[in-house]
Amino acid sequence: MLSPRHLAAPLFPRTSKIRRVEQAGHVPLLAVTAFALGLLIARLPLEYGLILFVGAALAGVAAWEPALGIGLAIILGPAKALLAIARPAWPSDLGQIFFALAVAGWLAHGLARRRLLVPRIGLLIPLGLYLFAGLLSLLPAASLEEGLKESLKWLEIALGTVILVSEAERGRARWIIAAILIAGIAQAAIGLWQFQFRGTGPEHFRILGDHYRAYGTFEQPNPYGGFLGLVWPLAAGLAIGAVSRKQKAESRWSAYRLLPTAFFALIAALCLAALYVSFSRGAWIGAAAAVLVMTIFLPRRLSTGIALVGAALALGWGLAQAGLLPASLTARLADAADFATIADVRGVNINDANFAIAERLAHWQAAAEMARAAPWLGVGLGNYSTAYPTFRLLNWPNALGHAHMIYLNVLAETGVIGLITYVILWGTIIGLTMRVTSRADGASRGLALGLLGTWAHLSAHHIVDNLYVNNIHLLLAALFALLVHISHRQKDSVFE
Repeated sequence: MLSPRHLAAPLFPRTSKIRRVEQAGHVPLLAVTAFALGLLIARLPLEYGLILFVGAALAGVAAWEPALGIGLAIILGPAKALLAIARPAWPSDLGQIFFALAVAGWLAHGLARRRLLVPRIGLLIPLGLYLFAGLLSLLPAASLEEGLKESLKWLEIALGTVILVSEAERGRARWIIAAILIAGIAQAAIGLWQFQFRGTGPEHFRILGDHYRAYGTFEQPNPYGGFLGLVWPLAAGLAIGAVSRKQKAESRWSAYRLLPTAFFALIAALCLAALYVSFSRGAWIGAAAAVLVMTIFLPRRLSTGIALVGAALALGWGLAQAGLLPASLTARLADAADFATIADVRGVNINDANFAIAERLAHWQAAAEMARAAPWLGVGLGNYSTAYPTFRLLNWPNALGHAHMIYLNVLAETGVIGLITYVILWGTIIGLTMRVTSRADGASRGLALGLLGTWAHLSAHHIVDNLYVNNIHLLLAALFALLVHISHRQKDSVFE
C-alpha cells in the first residue's frame, strides 16, 4: 500500500542546476511586480495605498504558506457579512479570497518541488458520500446554481482538510491552532464591546435595558454564538492538555504548566463570556452540551464522568429551584419551552414574545412538507429557499435561507439518502474523536477532548439553526484536519 511518503514522491528528478535556473528566473518577475505595486501605491490616496500594501502582503503570505493562508481565511472569513453591508463596493468575501490563494500556493509549491503531498485521509470517504448524495439530489432540483454553491462548501471542506493535514505533517499544526484561537479572540472582543460599550445597535437586538446582543462581524447573534461555540471547547481542551503534559519538572503545578494552562483557559473564558452575551438560545444549549460531553470524557473511566455529569445536573437543578441562576438566563430559556408546546404555527396568535420561535417552527413545517413531496432525493442541495414559496405557510412569506434545523434542512434538500450519509459522516467524525480521546495522552488528548466538545456544541446547536454559513465551513476544515493529524500521532509531542 502506498503511504503519504509514496504519494509525495518526486514526479521528475530535479538537479541543482534546474533549481538555480528557476530561482534566477523568479528574481526579475518579483522585481517587476514590486516596482509596479510601488507605483500604484504611490499614486493612490494614503488610506487606499495602505490597504493595498497590507492586502498585497497578506496575499503573498497566503500563497507562500498555505497554512497561514487558510488561517487568514478563518480569521477574516466571518467579516463577509459586515463588509457586504458596510463596504458594498469592496470585495467582501475575504475568506474565499485567502482560501483560493492558499490552494493556489499549495499547488504551486507542489509543482515547483515536483511532488504533491496528498495524505491518506479516511474521513474523506464519508465526506465524499455526503457530497455525492448532495450532487445526486440536484438531478430534479429547480436551481442548479444554488446547489453547486452549497456543494462548493463541502468540496472546500475536503480540500482544506487535505491541505491542512499535509501542512500539519510539516510542523504547521500550531499555526492552525493559533489561527483558530485568534479568530475566536477577535470575535469575542468585538462582541463584548458591542454588548457593554457600543451603546447602540439594531433595535431588535436590544436586551437588558440599554444593552445589545453581541453579534460580532456576523451581523446575527445566532451564528456568532455558534462560531464561538466551536472555538472555546478547543481552548478548554488545550488548557486541560497543558496540565496533563509529561514534563521533566518535578512539580505538577510548576510555572511551565500553569502559564499555558492559564493562557488557554483565559481564551476559553473570553469566548464563553461573549457567547453568553449573544443571548442565542441555540448557542447556550450547544455550550451546555459541550460542557456535559467534555465532563463525561474527561476522566479515563467513563463511569466517573457520568457520575460527575449527574452531580452537575443535580446542582444546576437545585440552583434553578432556589432562584440562584441569573434571571436573564432562566427567562430566555423558559421561552424555549414553546418549541414543545406549539404543534402547528398556523393556529398560533403571533406576538413579539413568540415571534422568533414561531418563525422557526414555520420553517420546520415547510421543510417537513418538502421532505414529504420528495422523500428520497429532496428538493435539491441548497434549494431550500428556491422551493420555499411552494411549501411555505400563509403568514410566513420570507425564506430565511435554511430551515433553522440542520437535520430537517438536510432531509428537505437531499432526502432520506442525504440524511443517511450526513449521519454516517458525523458518526464517523465523532467515533474517531472518541477513539483518539481514549488512546491519546497529554496535548493530543486535550485537543481531542476539545474537539468532542466542539462536535457536541455543533450537534446541539443544529437542532435550532444551521451553522454552515458565513465561512464557518472553513473553520470546520481546520478542525477536521487537526482531528486527522492527532489520530495519526497520538502522543504528547504532537505539536513539537
